[in-house]
Amino acid sequence: MNWNSYVKSYQSYLKIERGLSKNTIENYSFDIERLCLFLSENKIEVSPLKIEEETIQQFIYAVSNEVNPRSQARIISGLKSFFGYLIFEDYRLDNPLQLIESPITGRKLPDTLSVDEIDALIKAIDLSSNEGERNRAMLETLYGCGLRVSELVSLKISDLFFEEGFVKVTGKGNKQRFVPIGTLAQKYIHIYKDTIRIRLNVKKEHGDILFLNRRGSQLTRAMIFTIIKDLAVKIDLHKKISPHTFRHSFATHLLENGADLRSIQLMLGHESITTTEIYLHLDRKFLTEVINNFHPRK
Repeated sequence: MNWNSYVKSYQSYLKIERGLSKNTIENYSFDIERLCLFLSENKIEVSPLKIEEETIQQFIYAVSNEVNPRSQARIISGLKSFFGYLIFEDYRLDNPLQLIESPITGRKLPDTLSVDEIDALIKAIDLSSNEGERNRAMLETLYGCGLRVSELVSLKISDLFFEEGFVKVTGKGNKQRFVPIGTLAQKYIHIYKDTIRIRLNVKKEHGDILFLNRRGSQLTRAMIFTIIKDLAVKIDLHKKISPHTFRHSFATHLLENGADLRSIQLMLGHESITTTEIYLHLDRKFLTEVINNFHPRK
């Protein structure tokens, strides 16, 4: 078996046994492909069963000149996982990355938008086109429910439980959760679904997908990025934003207005509360107000 055979076996393990999404599996695989490219370029012939720490260290050193510490840490983590799988399957006895430490990166604080900036982006949408009504509904859903872009593009009509005030979201690892949805997002989804989507020639395989392109097919993640970046240019917004910025803003604004961290964790679909705690980057003034309002010794 060569590297490719082991990688394919690893990908099957990630998909079937760990239930990871296609995008996550591709990210894990990319790290291994990068290592294979390094070996090829340096004419190092070694199998994944025989490669040693010294060779991995050479690769990490080469990579450190090309990527930032955060990306370097991700590569190390991804390779540790791959060799951990080989140990799990009894292909090898040790992990060549066991003693290789990741660089200290700190926690990157998420970019956020103010309510006024979100309003400006949505108001900039050209509602004279069919795509405009769809885009308004999508951005209201992104911000109103705190969805990941992958969750937005895969949202189904059968996932809408408006009478109960919830949408069913399929997140990472195909894990499902129910997220509250406000009346404004519901209103614009209804307008899009009942006046625009109903007139599309919907592809059979995408019949239950809520947001579609003009050809009646599921939207891509890249299309959502493009829509948002174009709107940012249109309102002259000097921030680097993406669909995830709306998710960060959703969580930050909830926290600023008094929501508890546990509730935000459940709505975002974070497995660990420590992931949600990154939103505690809010300014000191807000934290002081929390103490003044709730602590008995204020």
